[in-house]
Amino acid sequence: MNVLLLGSGGRECAIAWKLAQSAKCDQLYIAPGNAGTSAYGQNVAIGVNEFDKIAQFATEKHIDMIVVGPEDPLVNGISDFFADRPGAPKVIGPSKAAAQLEGSKDFAKGFMSRHGIPTARYQSFTAAEYDEACRFLESLQAPYVLKADGLAAGKGVLIIAEDPAEKEDALTRAKRELKAMLDGMFGAASATVVIEEFMSGIECSVFVLTDGEGHYKILPVAKDYKRIGEGDTGLNTGGMGNCSPVPFADDTFMQKVEERIVRPTIEGLKSDGLRYKGFIFLGLIRMDRDIQQYHAGDPMVIEYNVRMGDPETEVVMPRIKSDLLDLLEGVADGTLNQKTLEVDPRTAVTVVLVSGGYPGSYQKGKVMSGLDNALFTQGTVDPAHNAEHSILFHAGTALDAEGRTVTAGGRVICVTSYGNDRNEALAQSMRGAQIIDFEGKYYRRDIGKDLNNF
Repeated sequence: MNVLLLGSGGRECAIAWKLAQSAKCDQLYIAPGNAGTSAYGQNVAIGVNEFDKIAQFATEKHIDMIVVGPEDPLVNGISDFFADRPGAPKVIGPSKAAAQLEGSKDFAKGFMSRHGIPTARYQSFTAAEYDEACRFLESLQAPYVLKADGLAAGKGVLIIAEDPAEKEDALTRAKRELKAMLDGMFGAASATVVIEEFMSGIECSVFVLTDGEGHYKILPVAKDYKRIGEGDTGLNTGGMGNCSPVPFADDTFMQKVEERIVRPTIEGLKSDGLRYKGFIFLGLIRMDRDIQQYHAGDPMVIEYNVRMGDPETEVVMPRIKSDLLDLLEGVADGTLNQKTLEVDPRTAVTVVLVSGGYPGSYQKGKVMSGLDNALFTQGTVDPAHNAEHSILFHAGTALDAEGRTVTAGGRVICVTSYGNDRNEALAQSMRGAQIIDFEGKYYRRDIGKDLNNF
């Protein structure tokens, strides 16, 4: 099978690593890819939203399947673009309408409300409804959650007065930030703003693979670390690390997740006529207090995403022992129920190395060293039986004119390691993080340590 993977980040590097291990994969192409994905397939200089060029390439290379990594092409309708073309490759990703689960916060909240899926109380407002929006804010207690309705590159969410010391003037500040958002703080993405009741608890990421026929597989659960500073301090980032499994996502919790969230989501997609073949990312919170009719310990949905997370994918893919391409074939053909998902029982921890200054301004083009150390697996080597090796998943990297690997983004490279527990896996990833070097390198050393009390 010839496969085209769209994307250029750490998520796509991890997916490419896993796809390349499949006996069913004859040729893997990655568009546009990065300096690391070339170890698993052939990089192609095509953008993820250049649908006509993708179609032309798919024809020339006899592509059988397109796996879509990022959300943009899904929200822009790439699945629909190929759906009615005779002989077109199968696309792993939802239709444009279904992709609104991520493309529109208001759409997603309406979907959850319609299908009885537990989530925070909310209302949506435009600039013309500012006074009404303020009255809704006044009906809530601080902290206040403001979300741009559309895609805002992960930056469209504001939480006002999350720190108890800030609550005195919280309502005034929330109204001011609301006005700024409605006036274009996030461009067209915040033309509509969703105001939510604040949910308090600990978060995790649950990933579901579904074939559009009511069949699904729940993939390994992961926990993301968004803040730049250790102890979850400082600015939000695209993700500083991840670990899987998650101790509080035990059998009891996951039974609630499946019964109250996963099944209603899959059934809701079918009843609403939303074509969905691909990954569903459930951003969940385990409540630490009662809210509405839900109780402490219950799972609630923060958000949907219509693709795998990043850097969650960098721990989820290493824990999938089954052939990923075989699973995706089941997704494409509507036969996922006939496939087997086998999960590695060990822990995986990812540490993300980022550029100095990130998530603010940072420089690119810094030469990287240490990537060829024997600690790191090379090419398609599977380290499943060798815990002394770590896997490198490139995120923001490129090759310069001299063929050297250089930094090309804020999040540069991810070091993933196995262990019998989180501390062992983290220690192994720390060894790798220390070996790799580039000017301004920064990483967190506490990934997963907050889970030691569970």
